[in-house]
Amino acid sequence: MPHLEREGGFRLYYEAHGEGTAVLFAHGAGGNGLSWWQQVPAFRERYRAITFDHRAFGRSPDIEGGPGRRAFAEDARALLDQLGVERMHVVAQSMGGRTAIGLLRLVRDRFASIVFSGTSGGCVDDRYRERRADLEAAGILSGPLLDRALAEDFAERQPAHAFLYRAVRSLNPPRPRDFLAPDPRLRGYRGSTAARLVESGLPLLWIVGEHDRVVAPELIRISHGLTPGSQFVQVARAGHSAYFEQPRAWNRAVLDFIDGVDGGRGGAA
Repeated sequence: MPHLEREGGFRLYYEAHGEGTAVLFAHGAGGNGLSWWQQVPAFRERYRAITFDHRAFGRSPDIEGGPGRRAFAEDARALLDQLGVERMHVVAQSMGGRTAIGLLRLVRDRFASIVFSGTSGGCVDDRYRERRADLEAAGILSGPLLDRALAEDFAERQPAHAFLYRAVRSLNPPRPRDFLAPDPRLRGYRGSTAARLVESGLPLLWIVGEHDRVVAPELIRISHGLTPGSQFVQVARAGHSAYFEQPRAWNRAVLDFIDGVDGGRGGAA
């Protein structure tokens, strides 16, 4: 199995399928590289689809006392170096938005575009914060993350896929409950990545499920509004994991966007 050897004996699991411009898929906290099983076959026909397990997820268990999420972006950059990737589209789901923003700081020149799926990527303002607080107070964004990861009726409509979703998640090693909690030193921080994204000049796509109960569509619309020229897609009958719940619609929207950025070249170098 392919692994990238990193400092301290850490080994990052990854896979690469297809040829052409790279599409780097950064998964969310509820999954790992296997979560993209419905995307890889669709994307590898025209692009080089690269998936990986974030540090402390899936087949990439962190080393004892390791840096955890603080190393997400550096791990991804090392992977790009390993694979010789000089130009890529980054597709970030939920937690993966942190990786995308970190990579943007490290290797802006390698980016062709960014797709933010079910994540604001830190692109927020006071209006976003206030509306999110309202939704949390109303109970719309409350409850265990696993319960909110899929649309409420998804298990009834697709019981086998709901079982598979949980099975993929179960492969993740145990992590501290506060693994993704904000750094205490940043408590009260009210910054935003909006200016960085706008200044990058990159094509951006915001895509979110119609029934997302982790990052509500109306919040993602605010992020979209903060990045003039970006695109917005809402996937019908999908929750937070739209890529998993409605893969055909999600794949079509993301491929159309990436194809448009590449000028219809279908990923040709």
